[in-house]
Order: sequence, then structure tokens, then C-alpha cells
Amino acid sequence: MTEELLNLPVPSVPAGDRGVAWLRAHVVRFSNGAEHARRRALTTELIENVEVTTLDELATALGLPGSLPDIALIAPCYQPHEAVTAEADAAVEQLASRHDEETAARIGLLVQAWAATHAFAEHLRTGSPAPPVPVTRRVAGDDLVEVPLDAHPFGHGPHTCPGRRIATRLAKNLAFRAMHHQDEPLVLPNAWDLASAAALHAAGFRAIGTTSLGVAAAHGLEDGAGLAGDQAVRLARTLADLPCPVTADLEAGFGAAPEEVGELVAGLGVAGVNLEDGRPHGLADPREQAALVTAVKERAPGVFLNARIDTYWLGLSHDETEERARRYVDAGADGIFVAGLTEPRDIERLAALAPLNVLAQARTPKQLGELGVKRVSTGSLLFRAALRHTVTTALRVRDGEPAGDAFGYAEVQDLVSRGTRSAAG
Repeated sequence: MTEELLNLPVPSVPAGDRGVAWLRAHVVRFSNGAEHARRRALTTELIENVEVTTLDELATALGLPGSLPDIALIAPCYQPHEAVTAEADAAVEQLASRHDEETAARIGLLVQAWAATHAFAEHLRTGSPAPPVPVTRRVAGDDLVEVPLDAHPFGHGPHTCPGRRIATRLAKNLAFRAMHHQDEPLVLPNAWDLASAAALHAAGFRAIGTTSLGVAAAHGLEDGAGLAGDQAVRLARTLADLPCPVTADLEAGFGAAPEEVGELVAGLGVAGVNLEDGRPHGLADPREQAALVTAVKERAPGVFLNARIDTYWLGLSHDETEERARRYVDAGADGIFVAGLTEPRDIERLAALAPLNVLAQARTPKQLGELGVKRVSTGSLLFRAALRHTVTTALRVRDGEPAGDAFGYAEVQDLVSRGTRSAAG
């Protein structure tokens, strides 16, 4: 029944030649019939090859650089049932260099992206299953009906959102960034394949990471040597379609030049990446690592870059760690990750520089949060535990003992089926 209602016409809007009234009257969102078909084709063409990681990048791609403050004024007044402010009218006129359908399409796309992605991101952050826009309106005979969008968060039929792909990525990026600025630290489990990632998301985790050891070892390769690049990238692209933000461990960039790593990150579709300064035979020069960080952030500003500092693995001083942390943050890193960091005083000092990520070790997430930690990841722990459980279960079978708990066959099939479908929202 809902699908039938969503195929009905949208309510008409009054004609207008200036401000929000003009915008409403010339966008695809509030039109029907041949007018709608023409405007939809125009809108689809405008975003067909757009690849962006932030709303600012989208504004630039649509020929409206620096327009987000104006868009923020227009968005609350965009829907026909909402009152229009003088500020919103002025903002439309500020952006409308020409009063034609293409200009309206560019502004309308950005307004809808602004409103939907912010709402969508908040739902992803909190784990709300509600659609970013709860209801839409359709004309049924002489009546105006409200249609719930629970089963169709991006619409259905003629008015299906043409920007679903872009909106989903932007919302995941916004949500993942916000997860690093909460009162409680983000607990991030690390998966090594689609099934493990889908199972973790189904268990209630709102974001998933990958583990370079798990990915490399599962393919018979050594971790940290830059050998599992193809496998890590392939997994990241697959997990990017999960209905939650995903961050990928890219080791040190697998030997690629900084600009190449930037292109890779921009095209992966994930909300975050880890880049480490450890190398097979020691640590990278911090200046070179900072240049890598900058190159990635310039190309993919909306992707959360977690700069991993491997000094503690090598027994180096805290001063060396802090110096590297400051350099990477200055270069654009969004967060820092110090594997092996456990001393409370050192944790507090580094947590003051940027969102700090530590491994799940001696303290609880709550205790780490009290020290200022914003992200607690499991690293390779889950993969190593799964490997141990695999061997233990096999030994029990061999020795005639109960095998213990395991997912059912149908459960795994269902996880993979749902996990490969992008249902974010």
C-alpha cells in the first residue's frame, strides 16, 4: 500500500519568481509529469559523476562553493508546509545568479543534501532505525495524505532520491566523525571479512573497523609488510556498503606515493582510515608521514584519518610519541592511535591533542573515557580469538566433547545476505 501511495503525485506549489517560492516552484522535488521528468534528468546529470566526501566538496561540485551558510538558512524553510523567513529568501537570491531550472536544481540538491545527511548522520550515530525524513506527502484524489517512509527511507517510484549514493556516504562520514566527540568512547570492533563485519554490526556495533593482521593472515601474508594491499582494499570496498560507517586499516599505504594513497582513500567509500608510521624495519621519518597525512586529507577531507603512532611498540619515549602526534595533527590527522599505550598520565597528555584511540587492554571503555580516550578498538584481538576458538572447537570434536556455541548455518547465510546490501537508513 505504501508503494502505491508513493507513486501518487506530490502536492503542487504556488508559482514564485524570487526567494524560496521561486526555488520550490522550479525544483524536481515539488513537480509532476513532464516537468518532473525534465527536471529529474537535469538533476541526475548534475550529480552523475560526483565523488565527494564532505558537503563543502558537494557545494563546490555543484558550482556553489562557500554556500553552506546560506543553505543552512534555506533548509528549514524548503518544504511547502514550512514558513519562510526573510533570511531564507535573501539566501536564495544570494545563490541564484540566474533564475533558471539548472540554478534551482543546484540549490535544491544542496538544500536536500544538507537536511537529509545531517538527520541521517544523527540516526547512524545513535543507532536509530528511523528514516532521515519520517514522512512525505502525496495527493490522493482531493486529499493530501502523509506517507511514512520507514520501509522506503529514500523514497520510491518517480520521486526516489537521485542522490542516495552521495547522501549515504556523506552521512556515514559525518556520523563517524561525531562518534569521536561523544561523552563515552566509541568501542570499535575490527573485522577481517564480510561475515565478521556483518555479524558485529548485527550485534549492535554502530561502526566497524578492519584489522590488518586478520586480513593479511587470512590470505597467508605477513602483517605490516605492505603485502596485503589488494586484499585490504578489496575488503574495504566491500564493507563500504554495510549499513554503518566503516574504517579501513591501510597499514602505511602499501608503499604507494602520498598522492596515490589520497586517491585510493577518496575512492574507497569508507568513512575512515588508519595510516601508521611503522615500517617493516622501523619508523617512518615523521616529516614523510606528515606529508602522507596531508596528501590524504587534501584529497579526501571528509574521511576520518586516524594516525597510528608505533613508538610504543618499539619502546621509544613518550616525548617522541607526543612530538609525532603533534606533527600529524598539524598535518591534518583527525585522530591519533597509539598502540600499546596504557599509562594513565601519558593517555591524558595525548588525549588533549586530538581524539585518542587506544587498544582494548587492561581498562574498561568507561575508565579509558574518564582519561579522555575517544575510541577503543579491538585491533587483531577478535581475529586471534576466533582462530583460537576454531582450534579449540576442532579439538573438542576430535576428543568427543561438545563442540560449544556457534552461529547456525541459516544465521550466517542471513548475515551475509543483509550485510552485502546497502541498507543504511
